[in-house]
Amino acid sequence: GVEQLNMRARSSNNFTLDDLKNITQIAHEKGVKTYLTVNVVVFDSELEQLHRIIDAAKEAGVSAIIASDISAIMYARQVGVEVHISTQVNITNIEAVRFYAQFADVVVLAREMTLEKVAEISRQIREQEIKGPAGELVKIEMFVHGALCMAVSGKCYLSLHDKNESANRGNCMQSCRRAYIVTEKETGAELEIDNEYIMSPKDLKTIHFLNKLLDAGVSVLKVEGRARSAEYVYTVVECYREAVKAYFEDTFTDDKIADWDERLASVFNRGFWDGYYMGQKLGEWSKNYGSMATRRKIYVGKGLNYFSNLKVAEFKLETGPLKVGDEIYITGPTTGLVKTIVKEIQLEKQSVTEAPKGSYISIPIDTKIRKSDKLYKVVDASEVKLQ
Repeated sequence: GVEQLNMRARSSNNFTLDDLKNITQIAHEKGVKTYLTVNVVVFDSELEQLHRIIDAAKEAGVSAIIASDISAIMYARQVGVEVHISTQVNITNIEAVRFYAQFADVVVLAREMTLEKVAEISRQIREQEIKGPAGELVKIEMFVHGALCMAVSGKCYLSLHDKNESANRGNCMQSCRRAYIVTEKETGAELEIDNEYIMSPKDLKTIHFLNKLLDAGVSVLKVEGRARSAEYVYTVVECYREAVKAYFEDTFTDDKIADWDERLASVFNRGFWDGYYMGQKLGEWSKNYGSMATRRKIYVGKGLNYFSNLKVAEFKLETGPLKVGDEIYITGPTTGLVKTIVKEIQLEKQSVTEAPKGSYISIPIDTKIRKSDKLYKVVDASEVKLQ
């Protein structure tokens, strides 16, 4: 999203319109498509801003916008910007697909759909040859991983009721993620419940039945990843890319699924469930406020310099020690994510096995590190709790 008019306007660090050209240029150089969310309820007073955002997207070469309000959809088509229909529209039947095919080449179906219903819509798109503006059959996109809303396809009014801030305007206050007590109204007696997080859904994970999603005709996979850490995006995308490749190579095995499950559990999550795709009628609720990841990153220092001829990076250890054998992440706006194991540490021109907090150290790194990149040590979650 850029600035306002997207569903994460409050909760994430949005880019600005001035960032768009640079972002799309970097993405195009890497062979990556770019999608801009403009998927909130829009008021008359915001139409000029909406047009400005879509115009900037066109000028920057954004691949498509993801929209729900018909004003955004119509204007994008008017100026020749490809549209993907957001899950906020709640498409659950073939007639809705047919209607939105006038404007969009890709539709995100409601997250409450079962795979049986998805497969039926996919079949009817093929049989009835329902095509989008590009002249190709409309593609089905589905959420496959990440945080879920407790409301139907994200149409939540809890923040509006609780804080006078509308989630449908990009101002979700995360009221569902808090712990609650249940009391009997007349006597004030508190009802004892096993889980205080009665409205906080677990995260969606579909990698163990991704083959069934693809069999059902889903051709675009959507990962909830905005405002997530670099290692979250890296790990989740890597796992699902491997899973798609395994599906098409007919090597989608239980052993691979177990490996993907372990890696996905290592980054931020609130516990996992299958969503409604397999026919479940009720959601599953998280038992914790924060992450249930099996691995946690601990900030230990920042980058100072990189010596390209030696392939050595210099860091200052600001919050704790580092030793040979530690698993580390290095992240930064340009660097992205570097994952490696510390094989050698140089401290005051001496090779050491461990360096204390406050040290200025050098370690071999093949990837260029930039000044002020952040250095994290990765540990088991149990170690963090014990500290």
